Amino acid sequence: MNGFLSKMKLIIFFIYIPFVYSASHAFITTYTEINGQTIAGIPEFSAVTTLDGRQIDYYDSEIKMLIPKQDWMKEFISGDRFKEYTEIRERVQQTNKINITVLMQQFSHSHGVHTYQRMYGCGWDDETGASEGFDQHGYDGEDYVALDVKQLRYITAVQQGVITTNKWNNDRAQLEFLKQYYQHECVNWLQHFLKLRKVDLERAPEVSLLQKGPSSPVVCHATSFYPSEVTITWLKNGQEHHEDVDLGEVLPNEDGTFQKTSSLNIPPDEWEKNQFVCEVQHQGRTFRKTVDEIKNNTKSVHCCGFIEAVIRLVLPVLVGVATVNILVYDITSY
Repeated sequence: MNGFLSKMKLIIFFIYIPFVYSASHAFITTYTEINGQTIAGIPEFSAVTTLDGRQIDYYDSEIKMLIPKQDWMKEFISGDRFKEYTEIRERVQQTNKINITVLMQQFSHSHGVHTYQRMYGCGWDDETGASEGFDQHGYDGEDYVALDVKQLRYITAVQQGVITTNKWNNDRAQLEFLKQYYQHECVNWLQHFLKLRKVDLERAPEVSLLQKGPSSPVVCHATSFYPSEVTITWLKNGQEHHEDVDLGEVLPNEDGTFQKTSSLNIPPDEWEKNQFVCEVQHQGRTFRKTVDEIKNNTKSVHCCGFIEAVIRLVLPVLVGVATVNILVYDITSY
């Protein structure tokens, strides 16, 4: 929470989240309420949902609509639940107006611009089946209270949060409800959205051989594939070749697909004496590229291919952090 909320002091709505592939998935909802004189164009209340660090919906107090941010969310928005979640955000918007007023009183703030933020959700590992929930609240970029889901109790790092934690910890029915939500319902929704995303994104890799110049390494670049599991192998005269090979990590593309590279650094005469092939395996299919298909800067028709590929490799994923409220029971009241 410290890293997340400290950034909120400078940037409220757009926060960089590094997206690193793993078997773990995260489903996060964030509400942000601003009190006082706000900047033009920045709404008083906003809510965003993210799945694995990528925004999937958005709501704020100005547009007053829940907007899907991914094409694969179209199936979800066609159902009755989408309307229900829009109404939930409207209710939370009204509740948070009260919450931030109470917080200002607790911190002895009578005027000025102040922020209240709640971030909650769950993580799930599709290999081990392990899951973990979290529910954190912050005020003016600092920790306020947080729910220890394992111990099933709220904790606070500040004196002003003691009244709230005492009140919430005495509501055992609410705590049991949250336990069930984070252990089951939240994970079920996470898995549901993963299935919707997979159907939409499942794609075969686009494979290219890229080279800056005759003496430069040859990069086998596989991109635009989903799911992320992929194998890249260099073959020398039909046999697997592992020397002078630099295998890159799986990286995300902006559209939710993935990319990976494998570079082969050998002298030009080795290319002339032997037959090298890059072999990419994905979802039971095999894709091959030979030396005759190398794109390099000496060929004008391919002058920009390598540069574009490099840019895509280093381009960070910048996502808007917002809220996903699948939690129907509102616990933000003081």
